[in-house]
Amino acid sequence: MRVEDEYLDVLQNLEWAIVNEFRQDRSILDLDARAAANALVRHYEAEAESRSATGAPLSERARRIFEGVRKMCEWRLGRAPAPDNSPSGLDPTVTAAELVLCLQRIRKSIDFWTKEGGRQGYLNFVADSGYVR
Repeated sequence: MRVEDEYLDVLQNLEWAIVNEFRQDRSILDLDARAAANALVRHYEAEAESRSATGAPLSERARRIFEGVRKMCEWRLGRAPAPDNSPSGLDPTVTAAELVLCLQRIRKSIDFWTKEGGRQGYLNFVADSGYVR
């Protein structure tokens, strides 16, 4: 089964966090989103393997995306309230390994849409459609 079929709700949550940052700062590039996704993959891969993560420093824009998406990830892991603090009837719980799959899928989507649409191809696509390809 495809990641986007099995984890569509998780992908939408994570992309919402990315688009939220993009809507606040239109200078954000796909490169920033990709750097944040890479750092999150490293972080949650390390957690899934019970080891500490090391990572490259992030630009300020990538750091903001990282933090916004990390908050969503922590909610999806069942460790934090929803990022907007709204009560939810949804059981948000996924595993760190499942989050890694979703983040890798988003990274693949970033690569695809950057090639298709340029430096903000992915960001413009998800901001307009909310669909992961």
